[in-house]
Amino acid sequence: MSAAPVPPNEAQRLLALAYYGILDTPAEAQFDRIVRLAQHLLGTPVATINFVDQTRQWSKASVGMSKTTAPRRDSLCAWTILTDQPTVIENAQADPRFAHNPMVTGDPHIHMYAGAPLIMPSGQRIGTLCVTDSRSHPLSAADLEALQDLAALVVSELELRAYQQRLSLSLDAQREHSAELQRTLEQAQALSGVHQLLQLELEPRDALLAVASLLGDALQVDQAGLCRTQGADVDVHISHLEAGGAAAHAALDAPGAIVRLGLNATRVPLYVNDLAALAAERQVELSGDTQQVAFIPAGLDPQGATHLLFTRRRGHAVPAWRPADRSLLEAAGRAAQQMLDHRQARAWSRRDALTGVLNRRAFDEDYAALTEVPFTLAVLDLDGLKALNDSQGHAQGDKLLRIFAAALAADMGRRGMVYRYGGDEFVVLADPISPDHLLEHVDVAVLAARQLSPLVGVSVGVVHSTEAGRDELLHVADTRMYDSKRRRAAQRR
Repeated sequence: MSAAPVPPNEAQRLLALAYYGILDTPAEAQFDRIVRLAQHLLGTPVATINFVDQTRQWSKASVGMSKTTAPRRDSLCAWTILTDQPTVIENAQADPRFAHNPMVTGDPHIHMYAGAPLIMPSGQRIGTLCVTDSRSHPLSAADLEALQDLAALVVSELELRAYQQRLSLSLDAQREHSAELQRTLEQAQALSGVHQLLQLELEPRDALLAVASLLGDALQVDQAGLCRTQGADVDVHISHLEAGGAAAHAALDAPGAIVRLGLNATRVPLYVNDLAALAAERQVELSGDTQQVAFIPAGLDPQGATHLLFTRRRGHAVPAWRPADRSLLEAAGRAAQQMLDHRQARAWSRRDALTGVLNRRAFDEDYAALTEVPFTLAVLDLDGLKALNDSQGHAQGDKLLRIFAAALAADMGRRGMVYRYGGDEFVVLADPISPDHLLEHVDVAVLAARQLSPLVGVSVGVVHSTEAGRDELLHVADTRMYDSKRRRAAQRR
């Protein structure tokens, strides 16, 4: 027995076969009908549509034979694909090429074989329509013509099938493209909303929670929120949660799970499509059915790191983080970091470099932004600071300024803001408060400063917002402060 030689155009032939995507596909009615028709017209017990690939003969449709696959070296059809004309073997046992072929010596005991090649429009022969009989079965010219016609019908069905597949793929691609365009539009709108949220005068935490919630809706996630890491402390705040998500996401609601997985340590966007696999790799036990996790850096400052957190459960309609998802999340993360950087820079620009309290620029901004809500304004001047600088040096004077400012700001707390207006002058903007009550806060700061170096005292001018127009209040407070300074100087003499 000898195997059929390999055609000289074998590479092109295999590419043509692959183009039709027919191998290892389920039975299809149109091909089953053709083999039944061939069996009937030629009067043979067996009719088969075979395809010959690199190593085997595989049957797409067969009638009269149960075994549908054979090694290529044993394939009679491998000989048929060598020419465009039908191959007829009247007595396989007498043909030296096939006398010892297992398909001749064993089941199905082929005696007569006739096969017509399946010739594609490109000219490649990828398989056959063949009939066999276990005994002598002469075929007429009309029989072979009918076999060739049926083989051409197989090719037509293959072409129609391939066209339908291409059409289906094209329609699927168009639908996917349309869906992708819609997603792009929705995500562009979401990103615009993110920028609008970050421009509002909200606390950074509130702004980022609102951003997480907006993105959670846009990306159809089950859970969205914020993870804040400060030293060893990790806090998770959820702002978007789908129905039934609390129990399902218990695994990542707990900060401990985030820490054990090391998610909060990432400094680059992290996307996990199989959380269980990550947990197994890092030997972390988790409950719940969270499958997808996105951890997006949204702010790094001296106190710690902030991340946006998004999760999807197992079986979610969106099975993985898509490129468009990642682009939106990373753009939002960058916008959040820029917002925090801007606010940090603005905060530093409003701080006095020496004392750390607010500076004159901050006072001008805050004073201009005051509403009609009543308030108290006080102007303070440290008495004797110049003499202290002359006697003990400016370094000692600077320390005294820092201690006084810090003590006053701490004692005022939320009741008022302390500004260094310039040199040894300070301004306080506070909720409505009596002059005596305000002076008690000043006395606390004076006592703190005197622990470092003698401080003569502080001259204070206090005015309430109802006493004059907005443009005159600072002048009134300044006048009262200088009146106080003169009185205090006269008393010392």
